[in-house]
Amino acid sequence: MRVLFVTSEMSDFVQTGGLAAVSATLPRALKSLADVRVILPGYPDVLRHLQPLEPVGDCAAVAGLPACSVLKSQTHDGLMVYAVRCPELYERPGGIYGDTNGRDWEDNDVRFARFSSAAAALAAGALDEDWAADLVHANDWQSGLVAAYLEWNGWHVPSLLTIHNLAYQGLFGRQSLGRIGAPDGAFQIDGLEFYGKVSFLKAGLHYSSHLTTVSETYAREITTPAHGCGMEGVLRRRAEARQLTGILNGIDESWDPRSCPDLVRPFEAGSWDAKGENSEHLRKEFRLAVSRGPLFGLVARLVHQKGVDLVLAAAEAIVKAGGQIIVTGKGDPVFEEALLEARRRRPDAIAVAIRFDAGEARRIFAGSDFIMTPSRFEPCGLSQMYAQRFGSLPIGRRTGGLAETIADGETGFLFSDPSPESFFGGVARAFATFASKKRLNRMRESAMARSFSWANSASSYSAIYRDLTARRPAA
Repeated sequence: MRVLFVTSEMSDFVQTGGLAAVSATLPRALKSLADVRVILPGYPDVLRHLQPLEPVGDCAAVAGLPACSVLKSQTHDGLMVYAVRCPELYERPGGIYGDTNGRDWEDNDVRFARFSSAAAALAAGALDEDWAADLVHANDWQSGLVAAYLEWNGWHVPSLLTIHNLAYQGLFGRQSLGRIGAPDGAFQIDGLEFYGKVSFLKAGLHYSSHLTTVSETYAREITTPAHGCGMEGVLRRRAEARQLTGILNGIDESWDPRSCPDLVRPFEAGSWDAKGENSEHLRKEFRLAVSRGPLFGLVARLVHQKGVDLVLAAAEAIVKAGGQIIVTGKGDPVFEEALLEARRRRPDAIAVAIRFDAGEARRIFAGSDFIMTPSRFEPCGLSQMYAQRFGSLPIGRRTGGLAETIADGETGFLFSDPSPESFFGGVARAFATFASKKRLNRMRESAMARSFSWANSASSYSAIYRDLTARRPAA
């Protein structure tokens, strides 16, 4: 079975969030089950690290989409990766979605329409004379148009769209229709129209053969007005037709404290002195005072969804109770400044790093006692899984993947409402557990024993792939 995995980011090359981690690990987990190949935009980091590159084919300019070329190469472990090269769209300073000031690129509709169109052509066998896909697996709004281009061009290739976060919908003005080469009839409720705008995600929800989300709970939540972001109607219809499936994400095998090279001292369950050494090193690394109290970590995008305001509301109480806090991540400038101000007030107890460094994140998971994940909604979440593998107990809201991966009172703590009071109830339980070393260590052992392997998830995706390709009409 030949599968084209379409993604806008992959942690081998470039990462802004969990999509990149999934895009690096899921295709590899599927390699024994299918011929999975990944396609990415040709960002500078992709072109630099993916060498040598072999030309595959060219896409002519169409509508407002400039011409592009498709190249291919392999990663060090043999995963085939295609890159869509269009220097004017992808080779520019700044981030992959926005400029150096964090503002979205104004031509993101053209950038990701060009990418999706090229991916559809590759899948249909119109570019690589040696390969075509039996199925396309697209991800989030950035590749939401792949299924649409397959439909508009009459290419009968089944498609799957995974929704990693419904809140990001790829919304553009109606004038975008001409730029992306969409037929006039596509701008309707059963198409890509969403409250008078063009939505790339809505296109994916409508045109894809099947939809998945990254946890079973989130698949149910998004069919309700509370979590459906205005798209609950189409999602409810797809669910009723059994065309919406929740499949929990996994994490890769490198999340093992016994062998992680980023730790000051590797450790295993029961080696609490060694974990303590990681805590001491972490305090020194972030210039916190020596303390016998608990250490709370937050490793996340610093945005409203992640409940950063709840952490800020609880910070003073945590410090007064003898705790310390380490935060790392980037996001909303308002939250970044508020966290930096909290650090200025209590530099002995609060550390803030406005950045993301993978090795540093692993040291925080290993050295902290508790990881805070107070998300308002969480399609899956990865931090709570990383934390448990490293013996740090997560404090998370009972929503999405957090509800599925945190065993309340056994491997972490769940709270119900996105309010400071409810969140601090979880924090208070963590303090009480920290005061009982026997209970703390028992929970740590249970957390570290959890398996979040990709094997089960890969098997579930493979089953959907087989079902969709079995129903593919004959050429």
